[in-house]
Amino acid sequence: MATKKSVTDDLANAIADNLNSKFKDNKVAYFLDGSDITPTDIKDFVSTGSSMLDLAISNRTNGGIAVGRITEINGLESSGKSLLASHILAETQKKGGIAVYMDTETSVSRDFLEAIGVDVSKLLYLHFECVEDIFEAIEDIITKVRESDKDRLVTILVDSLAATSTKVEIEADFEKDGYATTKAIVISKALRKITQMIGRQRVALVFTNQLRQKLGVMFGDPWTTSGGKALPFHASTRVRLKNMGQIKDSKKKNILGMKCRAQIIKNRLGPPLRHADYDMYFDSGIDNYGGWLNVMKEHKLVKSGGSWYTLEYRKKEYKFQSKDFKELMENNDGLRNHLYKQICEKCILEYQKGKVGIDDIEYTGEVIGDE
Repeated sequence: MATKKSVTDDLANAIADNLNSKFKDNKVAYFLDGSDITPTDIKDFVSTGSSMLDLAISNRTNGGIAVGRITEINGLESSGKSLLASHILAETQKKGGIAVYMDTETSVSRDFLEAIGVDVSKLLYLHFECVEDIFEAIEDIITKVRESDKDRLVTILVDSLAATSTKVEIEADFEKDGYATTKAIVISKALRKITQMIGRQRVALVFTNQLRQKLGVMFGDPWTTSGGKALPFHASTRVRLKNMGQIKDSKKKNILGMKCRAQIIKNRLGPPLRHADYDMYFDSGIDNYGGWLNVMKEHKLVKSGGSWYTLEYRKKEYKFQSKDFKELMENNDGLRNHLYKQICEKCILEYQKGKVGIDDIEYTGEVIGDE
């Protein structure tokens, strides 16, 4: 006699077969036991150029933003949004993929892109003025990839959504107002379609967006983003950047870069509300090891005294200052891999059921990422 569980399984299989035969063009029914590739499975990851940010986003080693998903990078002006997004394009090319730069701000620097590792001879640069043309081009690219080489990795960067207008707004007089809702409606309609399209392809879609301050807000998050609610809803990951201070030379006269903090305000790949720190230099981009020391100090993986740090590896002691850490990592593969493994063991959250009791939880009234 069949058990209740087996009968339920048989019924579920029958339902799945019936639905898949009914919708022949696209398979719609799956089981999440790993026996089949589903639209929700992550096809691949593309690094952001910062291993600490990759870890915070994907909650796994050698991760990053998800292929087949939408990622939004937002922040105030001069917070490093375009630079971080450009690093994602460089990492895409390193994996043999196609990098597409959709520019709406007309402020791309070819020299800087080359400095951070982008092969500009293979970079597909597109310039658009209105949001309708952007989404039409995205749809055409996805369709072409699906028809030609569906296994080829493609990353599409839209920089930025805040700088786009609609066709109605472009053709209207400057004195007239009230077209903000038009842009939000266009974006909402387009994202409903494109989200489904990229979910079945090896396409990563990245938007940069600008923070806008809500007027009259006294409680909660005072910031919102351009383009309405559709992008925050459809994005699997939303990263908010903040300039944490300047990086100067030893004489403290020349500004070489800035310290950045990336807050993960929404995340469907791992735990949300984490953050990662990294250093960004104006001449070379992101220093991959810039945030390692902070994490190592937090988890007591390194000893610090004054401006000096000390750590041990294979019975050898390494003593260094923060300015020498990058060179130490680049010249010692074994030590670098050892430290990265230790950092991952401390930072990767393992999903556990029933391990936290009600007395172990602290509630706060703070709301993060509320828009």
